[in-house]
Amino acid sequence: MFTIYVYILDTLADWELGHVTSELHSGRFFKKGAEHVSLKTVSYSNEPITTMGGMTIVPDCLIDDIVVSETSVLLLPGANTWNDPKHGAIIEKAGELLSIGAMVGAICGATAALANVGLLDTRPHTSNGPGFLEMFCPGYKGQSFYADQPSVADNNLITAGSTGGLLWAKQIIEYLGVFESNTLEAWYDYFSTGKPEHFFALMQSLQSGKEN
Repeated sequence: MFTIYVYILDTLADWELGHVTSELHSGRFFKKGAEHVSLKTVSYSNEPITTMGGMTIVPDCLIDDIVVSETSVLLLPGANTWNDPKHGAIIEKAGELLSIGAMVGAICGATAALANVGLLDTRPHTSNGPGFLEMFCPGYKGQSFYADQPSVADNNLITAGSTGGLLWAKQIIEYLGVFESNTLEAWYDYFSTGKPEHFFALMQSLQSGKEN
């Protein structure tokens, strides 16, 4: 079973996590037989954090509690506080997880935190547009691997810009393999366009899955 660790920090960008956490926690569109995942919030201390939207979140566990395993997933949301040195420990943990093949997802400001320590220098990735990482990460050397796209999946590393939360969620769900492929496509098409035919395709895919 996958354990999804969601790092929380003050000024966390609420909207960037909404799609992926709600679908993984609820399991409402999971395919038949898919194991439910365990979703835990993690932080550098036991103190509650306040998101950019003013929501208070109390962490479930601490960084040292993260199990370094291929079935562990670490999600790093955007925030305005990533330059605080106290977040260095979670970036070190991200490096450990990537090195053993575990999945790390980073979006918005979290991509700069990874870039700052060289974790994006040799792997396809994206961020908040060309020039963003250079602006905040003087030692960044990954320009040749940068893709100007909402979200980029490179095996066990999935990065996104601040407006790429939906595609980022899709790529994370795809990596975990918990949706049928037609369910995932219909889900993404519906939430990206709002067209009713995609909603009906989503519902049909769930019904088909129950009959199989």
